[in-house]
Amino acid sequence: MGSSGRAAVGAAVLAVVAAALGVPSGGAARAAPPDVLRADRPVARSCFARPLPPGAAGADRREVTAAVAGIVQARLAPGGRRAGDWDLAVFDRDTGRVVAASAAPRSRELAEGFVERGQRLVVQGCRYGGPARAVRLGLDFLATPPGTPAAGRPVPPLHGDRAGPPAAAPPQLVRVRTPGRADRDRLARLGLDITGGGDAHGLDVVLADAADRAALTRAGFTWRVVRRDLARQAAADARADRVYAARTARSPLPSGRTGYRHLYDYEFEMKELARAHPRLVRAFTLPEPTWEGRDVVGVEIGADVRHGDGRPVNLTLGVHHAREWPSGEVALEWAYDLVRGHAHDASVRRLVARTRSVVVPVVSPDGFAVSREAAPRGDQSRFDYETKRKNCSVRDSPPEYATGTCAANPAGRTRGTDPNRNYGGFWGGPGAGLDWYGDTYRGPAPFSEPEVRNVRALVSTRQVTNLTTLHTPAAVVLRPPGLVGTRPPLDEPAYRRLGDALAARTGYPSRASWELYDNTGSTEDWSYWATGGWGLTVELAGSGFHGPYAEAVVAEYAGLPPAAGAGKGGNRGALRTVLAHAADPATHATLTGRAPAGHRLTLHKTFRTPTSPVLQPDGSTKPPLSVRDDLTTHLTTPGGRFWWAVNPSTRPYVAGRYGRDPQGPPQHGIAVANPPGVPPVNERYPDDPAAESFTFRVAGPPDADNGRMTVGVSWTSPRTHWDLYLYDASGRPVASDTSGETSARAVLLDPPPGEYRAVLVNYAQADPGAVDDWSGRVDFAAPLPATYGEKEAYQLTCATPRGRVVGHAAVYAERGERVDVGDVCDVTAVRSRSSAPKAR
Repeated sequence: MGSSGRAAVGAAVLAVVAAALGVPSGGAARAAPPDVLRADRPVARSCFARPLPPGAAGADRREVTAAVAGIVQARLAPGGRRAGDWDLAVFDRDTGRVVAASAAPRSRELAEGFVERGQRLVVQGCRYGGPARAVRLGLDFLATPPGTPAAGRPVPPLHGDRAGPPAAAPPQLVRVRTPGRADRDRLARLGLDITGGGDAHGLDVVLADAADRAALTRAGFTWRVVRRDLARQAAADARADRVYAARTARSPLPSGRTGYRHLYDYEFEMKELARAHPRLVRAFTLPEPTWEGRDVVGVEIGADVRHGDGRPVNLTLGVHHAREWPSGEVALEWAYDLVRGHAHDASVRRLVARTRSVVVPVVSPDGFAVSREAAPRGDQSRFDYETKRKNCSVRDSPPEYATGTCAANPAGRTRGTDPNRNYGGFWGGPGAGLDWYGDTYRGPAPFSEPEVRNVRALVSTRQVTNLTTLHTPAAVVLRPPGLVGTRPPLDEPAYRRLGDALAARTGYPSRASWELYDNTGSTEDWSYWATGGWGLTVELAGSGFHGPYAEAVVAEYAGLPPAAGAGKGGNRGALRTVLAHAADPATHATLTGRAPAGHRLTLHKTFRTPTSPVLQPDGSTKPPLSVRDDLTTHLTTPGGRFWWAVNPSTRPYVAGRYGRDPQGPPQHGIAVANPPGVPPVNERYPDDPAAESFTFRVAGPPDADNGRMTVGVSWTSPRTHWDLYLYDASGRPVASDTSGETSARAVLLDPPPGEYRAVLVNYAQADPGAVDDWSGRVDFAAPLPATYGEKEAYQLTCATPRGRVVGHAAVYAERGERVDVGDVCDVTAVRSRSSAPKAR
């Protein structure tokens, strides 16, 4: 749990029976201090499969008794500097049933589950791998008496609750008639739970109670009932899952799975895939822990996976929304499919050999753990945690709702931010909730949530050529843009063909995302416009957010009846189509050249992008925010010729230019000139201390609104040649020009505000008597018009294994283009290619 989350829990936490851990009891108001678990050697096995006997190799355990009815939280933290991988499980001592578990790849674990007062528990730590012989154990209990999610406190009325009579009907799924876009926008503003399903004539909405029905009636909407009793449907789905698991030894899924996974199942299975196939699979942890302190885990699959090779990257994401369990199942089954197919299917083996696949089955593990472990209620109420959609953030929640844990708090399932409304792409516009308790709440700022920043970091540090994000239950394939007012991208014909190809496999319709309804801050509306990598949402079909496993997962993935994709390939076929698309050189650019073994190539680009005008709860708007992105990817060269699959250097946002009105005038120009008396030096390089430089600051909104920054210098003698390099405040190259005979011009589109340094290198002065003076300007232009054709460059650098930069070039690359950068690590060879874009 993050520090703010831990502080929120404080007053509500009750102590464990501390004597069972061998420490003095602190009473009901204090948590037990950490204990230490020890094991002399690792044993690679499941920690949650069963309780191990005392003294079992590779494990340690404690026995406790639950002091309250409510939540148990068991945590592990590394006990020292030595890294290791410990897992954690809590069992009912009498039945051996697992109560909670965690199996992430490191030793930072959170196992959370529901317990009864007086329940006898076994807390078990297992050393899976690594050198760490000891870890710290923390154990807390949080009381949750019926109707009082925070111990001893009544449930406050939720701000925004609609007053209404007691429920006259069970919770229902209805299709609200919305024949026009204005109707859909008006429906979105009511704050109801819009599921994402629907058609051209209406949208599917969950009506939890009479207050929801009254809100629709007052707004003048009509509807028809799609599912009459969601509580009864949920109970029937759970029974169907039990029957299917009991009668099915192995499903047609690649893993053979017969029921929904818990979070610890995902974590353990990814580690096991990597352990069993070390050359093919690598498990990894994303950079930021969640609000509650969990690690977010993924796997990378590719031939000789531990060595980078420049092959196109295909990214698959599941469970942005906590209650959409099938999305995680399909994502992990896809990983199994690639591993099994690599061994038994020549067509899959060829695709794996040509690509690198990254799979993150559970983007939002906090919310998913709450939804998956919650006791089923089926009433769609505030405390029906199984239907939780969002993460566990307490941002913007009033203090009275920020107490307790995510699984037990006064706001119930409504606390948190919708991760798929929190990305920077057009954030702040329509189609996202403005109030913290809404199911589609966008968060206080773009990228405010750690789960979203994790995906951003993954995409920004890889050349992700294809991204697929999985959701439920609308049964549709969606492509950007999500906002009707956005111009269709120049890639639209090819984008439509890709979406239609997936639709042919799944049996779902293929649409631009805005055709379903406006939504802003979504995953692919950031990743596509900012990086040029293809991004699609596949909404899986189902009778609910997590319908019967046999239908919502097995049939949909494998393309079996009753799925719409039966006999067409199903979601397995769709994901193979995406991977084949990623492998096709026509769908991305390819850099090729020569470099010594072990040198590090870096592609970098930095820019800022405006959000949408930011809608406010009172109906007004504020100016767009400015979002900075840094795309930085690396390739370690194998020696000799290399190939590197990359996205186009010109962002789709620039190539088709999403139009907007300037928010103010551009910054005034700055005059610059070289200092007098600097002696000429032949063949300098930018990191040479003798190179001349000047610094300047770029202003941002509201002081200035710059769409293009141009640093131009000139000199009079044709016998003198100055090279121009531009660096941001962190020292990363952002623009350059080394091509001019008597001038140089470096251009940066949408420059982020901050400090910049321009470096002038007197590359070659054949005549020692020639005048080496230069002068120039830094000029700024307003945001660019809606139709715009200027191209952007990547800044390509080459560094030795010790980190010394020995090559630098501006590289322009179009989709489908192969660009030869030559001997990129040879300074003299690189100079001639660091130029304005030419026809290739």
